[in-house]
Amino acid sequence: MTWGQLVMSTWELDRLLKHAPVEMKKDYIFNDFRMGMIDAIVSIAQSELIAYVGMILILTAFFLETRDVLHSKAVPYLGLMASGSGLLAVRAYFIDEWAFLILEIAWFIAAIWGVWSISKKKG
Repeated sequence: MTWGQLVMSTWELDRLLKHAPVEMKKDYIFNDFRMGMIDAIVSIAQSELIAYVGMILILTAFFLETRDVLHSKAVPYLGLMASGSGLLAVRAYFIDEWAFLILEIAWFIAAIWGVWSISKKKG
């Protein structure tokens, strides 16, 4: 490497000094917005709302199945179960309920596997 390659030209230095603060400000605003969004998502995931929505989805699927409105191997039933279990698994993770997390992951995988099996048979 030559000395000329190591030394910045006046033009490059001027450009760097003019544009670096603007780029840094853009990055800061974007990162601040992104961190705010992540905090909001984590706050929602930790809230009771997620638990209630997941519970309602699972109970709705169960209630409709026991009333012969849905079949337990139908995609709507499995979709409700997967959605509810997924939400409850997220909630269980954030509140450190490991046994409940494993249970909900098992329910989620079973429901997704059921949907996959149905779609495989149709395809």
